[in-house]
Amino acid sequence: MNASPPAQAARSTKAPRKVLAGADLRRAVEARARLLGFEAVRITRPDAVPELRDRLVAWLADGHHGEMDWMAERADQRADPATLWPGVRSVVVLGMNYGPEGDPLALLAQRKRGAIAAYAQRRDYHEVVKGKLKELGGYLSAKGDVRVKVFVDTAPVMEKPLAAAAGLGWQGKHTVLVSRDLGNWLLLGAIYTSAELEPDAPEGDHCGSCRRCLDICPTNAFPAPYQLDARRCISYLTIEHVGPIPTEFRAAIGNRIFGCDDCLAVCPWNKFAAVAAEGRMAARADLAAPPLADLARLDDAAFRARFAGTPVKRTGRDRFLRNVLVAIGNSGAPSLADAAEANLSDSSPLVRGMAVWALGRLVAPARLRDLFNARGLGETDDAVRDEWRIALDSDGSGIPGHAAS
Repeated sequence: MNASPPAQAARSTKAPRKVLAGADLRRAVEARARLLGFEAVRITRPDAVPELRDRLVAWLADGHHGEMDWMAERADQRADPATLWPGVRSVVVLGMNYGPEGDPLALLAQRKRGAIAAYAQRRDYHEVVKGKLKELGGYLSAKGDVRVKVFVDTAPVMEKPLAAAAGLGWQGKHTVLVSRDLGNWLLLGAIYTSAELEPDAPEGDHCGSCRRCLDICPTNAFPAPYQLDARRCISYLTIEHVGPIPTEFRAAIGNRIFGCDDCLAVCPWNKFAAVAAEGRMAARADLAAPPLADLARLDDAAFRARFAGTPVKRTGRDRFLRNVLVAIGNSGAPSLADAAEANLSDSSPLVRGMAVWALGRLVAPARLRDLFNARGLGETDDAVRDEWRIALDSDGSGIPGHAAS
């Protein structure tokens, strides 16, 4: 009698997993990227922008990065993908559209309301895009049996030059990436991979003689086409800058309380742009044009609750209130003076100082003098006392016992 065959012999054997490479891997990744909601996907080599190092070094040497010291701290890795990760052989660059529903410039006329940059009126893109990039990176790694690293604006990666080298678009005269198919409302992310993938051809420059983005800038932040001095940029001043807004830029900021869309909004290539399709990137109605009076009343807990999950939260309550009070000062609305006055006793000198500046533009000199006598005489912060001096000097009275500098 024959013995029964071992159980394992009866089991069917699994077919070996098919590993993709080259054009097959690229097509699979492109298809998956589209399914994940990326409107653009292109590929470039890590050494595709050899002039990037010199450009970055010159920009930093000119001080155009302002207080963004992190731009200089890892400049060698920022300028060269292979320095950041020696194993990289290809860079997959992806773009997700966040086109606004209306014209961001229209809000600038509503002086009693705040203008928040379109990208910040929605869920923090770091969370949305990075989650999708991780999923795509995992897919690429599994299908091609390769290594990957995923980046979204939080690592020393120059996404815009890489995107231009990959043919996703070109860097316009405002230094933002412009796409012939999608305009310039694009969020970018990158996947570094050890896979050898055929690169795309770079996109040529299609700005021509157009200067709309340069001419509309309220603070003249572009010393020349294709050059940005961040120290003069409203987005930098209202988001990255830590201290008081420099006096020379306050009036120009208008009612922009977080970021600025002016140079993006006027780009003629936006005629091909579409409203954001990704559901999690839908704009929040309560952030479209929030009343400045409401925002000026936010304490830290209320600020965190209102802006939870958005890019605004990362700036912090004090800097945000600084911006709101600058906008109140620019409103020309005496009805907002009470909102500014309530912040004269704020625990943050940054907020108190901007409250003084706002009141100096909204109330009569006699009222400002009364406020100083009641609320300002005991001020101990030098920067806030300077704001009082400047505001009171406008009517020639000055601060008693405080010499003008």
